[in-house]
Amino acid sequence: MNINTVIEYLNKTYGYDLSSDYYIHIADWKDWWKGRHKPFHTYIEKDFNGKSHERDLYTLKMGKKVTEDWASMLLNEKVLITVDDPASNALINGHEDDQDGVLFENNFAVRGNELVEKSFATGTGAFVLRLDDMTLKDDVVQKSADTKIHIEYLTADCIVPLTVKYREVVDVAFVSEVLQDGKKYVYIETHILENGSYTITNAYFKEEEGQLKEESLPEGILPSFKTGSDIPLFSLVKPNICNNIDEATALGVSIFANAIDNLKGVDLAYNNFNRDFKLGGKKVFVNEDITKRDEYGNEITPDDVAQQLFTVVTDGIPKENDRTLIHEHNPELRVQENIDGIQAQLDFLSFKCGLGTKYYRFNTSGTLVTATQYVGDRQDLQRNIAKQHLMLDAALKKLIRAILYVGREVLGEAVNPDAKITIDFDDSFISDKESERTNAMQEVRDGLLQKYEYRMRYFGEDEATAKAMVIEDAIATEENWFSGAITTDPPEVQGKSLNGAQTQSLIAIMAQYSAGDITEGQAINLINTAIGVTKEEAGKILRGEL
Repeated sequence: MNINTVIEYLNKTYGYDLSSDYYIHIADWKDWWKGRHKPFHTYIEKDFNGKSHERDLYTLKMGKKVTEDWASMLLNEKVLITVDDPASNALINGHEDDQDGVLFENNFAVRGNELVEKSFATGTGAFVLRLDDMTLKDDVVQKSADTKIHIEYLTADCIVPLTVKYREVVDVAFVSEVLQDGKKYVYIETHILENGSYTITNAYFKEEEGQLKEESLPEGILPSFKTGSDIPLFSLVKPNICNNIDEATALGVSIFANAIDNLKGVDLAYNNFNRDFKLGGKKVFVNEDITKRDEYGNEITPDDVAQQLFTVVTDGIPKENDRTLIHEHNPELRVQENIDGIQAQLDFLSFKCGLGTKYYRFNTSGTLVTATQYVGDRQDLQRNIAKQHLMLDAALKKLIRAILYVGREVLGEAVNPDAKITIDFDDSFISDKESERTNAMQEVRDGLLQKYEYRMRYFGEDEATAKAMVIEDAIATEENWFSGAITTDPPEVQGKSLNGAQTQSLIAIMAQYSAGDITEGQAINLINTAIGVTKEEAGKILRGEL
């Protein structure tokens, strides 16, 4: 698929004045993601006879690795997308214990991660909703449970912004190459906002001699339809970094757009490492006086099994007592110097790509890096992850809201497009959870954090449940003390030991308060009377602060 041909078609058909210049950068970034940019990775060498040979640089393909790692951190299996309306959440995530839901049916866990990777490589990606088997009336989509929602995952070279307002893409053309009945077609889909409603058009083409020839659409795909809403059925994903290649475009830049020199540096260092091994084999030089020749005049070395070891020379071999010696040469491989060079280039690369200076580190010393050291070294990475989460959070919510709108207006489902959508990103790989929890426990012991706050943070309980559980724990401790299971002193409140009757009274009061049977003031007065503490102390007990 030639993007220049597509843009030329759009300009002629719709009267646009679009340029394809930016897609040259996208093509270069895609080369680096694939691991081979021909202008850099291919070079010419000449041998002793002046004959030219095309050579390829060894490459670590770090463009792929950088974007793959960003995708793994941002959209992985631990990311949770939830909607606070049960019916809406079921449409998105499926029903409990059932493998359904729009995300599951569209393999979102895998394809979504792939799109983030490719978006960070090419600068932009798009989630695009496509509807099959729709019912129309006056070009407007009608409700039908038979309509199917599909999510297409497209990269920057398939996205052509048509109208941009306030740096947001309003109108857009999506271009992709599809295989239909064994034939390749160019599929152009436009989303145009007209009078408060999106009109979506679909067209199939064959590309012949640099021109697009329109073909018939497959069954189930309509030439055009109106969505009846200004909610876009697409959502763009791009790295949350400022575009310094072309400030006017709405497309993004690759995460390594400003690190091309560093990608080159890594491959140059890695190429030197490998060439040292390739050229560093043992060499044995022998005087031509001790060689034989075959019938064609070619030298026959002493060991024809390993002839690559031997080089015949006419002079220069030292002699001892007029006896010719065989001279052995073992080139220095410079292993450590090469490793240090590769490591330095990797540090520069990871720094320029927002991963911090120590993301790619090969620790060969045998020392163990603790989780606390790991987190401390990556504060810059944590900040950049939080920055990228802002972008991805907005993109995913836009996608989910579009699915909910289609679910209500097209599928006829009882869902709410305005329901609250929550994206819970995973940060466990970069934060030291155990250290955080240990510190929180110490804060509880020091009186800086209340027990119920600890339970809310680490057990996921709401405030009322957490406070009730704190009381239950205290009750269990009291019962164990009276039964003799615990031999330490009985529980105290402000230095005052509670007897069994006082404990039971406190339990009853807290239960009534938790159930909403009595007010906070009433509960405070009852605790004040039951166990003989001040009202201030009773309030603290009620709030779980003692």
